[in-house]
Amino acid sequence: MTEENESLFEAPPMGEQERMVEAILFASADPVTIRDLAGRMPHGSEPAEALVHLRKRYEGRGVRVVKVGDAWAIRTAPDLGFLMQKETVETRKLSRAAIETLAIVAYHQPVTRAEIEEIRGVSVSRGTIDQLLELDWIKLGRRRMTPGRPVTFVVTEAFLDHFGLESARDLPGLKELRQAGLLDNRPPPGSDLPETEAGDDDQVDLFQAESDDAYLEDDIIDDDM
Repeated sequence: MTEENESLFEAPPMGEQERMVEAILFASADPVTIRDLAGRMPHGSEPAEALVHLRKRYEGRGVRVVKVGDAWAIRTAPDLGFLMQKETVETRKLSRAAIETLAIVAYHQPVTRAEIEEIRGVSVSRGTIDQLLELDWIKLGRRRMTPGRPVTFVVTEAFLDHFGLESARDLPGLKELRQAGLLDNRPPPGSDLPETEAGDDDQVDLFQAESDDAYLEDDIIDDDM
């Protein structure tokens, strides 16, 4: 009787688990965490191991298995993005203030509204924050243990997915951006800061340049009012 009960909970072969993970990722519009995979698969399954096999199997193919934050998704290979140019894209425009705020959150997270205003040198309207929250590119982080306990802001997995990043640590530095030709190699006029400590204007340029590359992903960033 014991052997029969154990057999009822025997995990499927790894090849079958790999197929299950593939089916879930293919059918999911949003990235899926390993916990979510485990919750959908039979008892005893090992989705993390199945992901390793699946990711290797998709190497060099037209689509690939990518990590987005703590979740996983199937995405078109970057070099084949041009094939999707005929798809309909919903355009949303961001103001210069929203682009600057997004750049500051990405590079300085977790960051409070007061800190964003200090870095920008001007106040941040509620509408700017609300727009980025609505786009699901930033979200509320932990409250600071300071007087008033202000909330902080961090970027979301949707933001990472849009720009093809595994984590915020993968954001390119100024040196990499200049080598790629996305930024001017000359330091900003009157700037005495070393290259690695230049101002946030350079960081804003990242999102303006990346928005062109991300045309096929989701929403387009445009700094025209």
